[in-house]
Amino acid sequence: MKIVRCTHERHAAQILEIFSEAILNSTALFDYEARSSESMVAWFAAKTQGSFPVIGVEGEGGQLLGFASYGTFRAWPAYKYSVEHSVYVHKDHRGKGLGRILLQALIAAAQEQNYHLLIGGIEAGNTGSIALHEALGFTHAGTIREAGFKFGRWLDLSFYQLTLETPATPRDG
Repeated sequence: MKIVRCTHERHAAQILEIFSEAILNSTALFDYEARSSESMVAWFAAKTQGSFPVIGVEGEGGQLLGFASYGTFRAWPAYKYSVEHSVYVHKDHRGKGLGRILLQALIAAAQEQNYHLLIGGIEAGNTGSIALHEALGFTHAGTIREAGFKFGRWLDLSFYQLTLETPATPRDG
């Protein structure tokens, strides 16, 4: 296995496969329908425009086993030191520690880019993701009850945050 920076050309189809499986079979995403290949163009463009990393773990044959990224938390200027992240592992490779590897790589990237706060929105019943975040120092920041409706039931959205020591000299504006 190796950690890579994902690109549209090399990884879009594999990321789309991971996204689609999660959308159709889990509450990790609050979408109802699998995304289109065209949506990956805009997704990668937003990552590039914001200088947000897309970090992947590849297997020996180059198969993408999982990926993680972050992006804008809220669009107002005072939130510029906060990012919201996501971590997704291919269904055949869950439970092998890849989520931890990806999240640790995201934390390192956020520190390098001088962010101060990593925020994860996690469906409250996703105990595996919650345990991973807590193991890496994230704390519960609040839960929005019945924030989504999927699979015939209401879903609560819990937020977890990790406060970083960066940036050394934050500025207004």
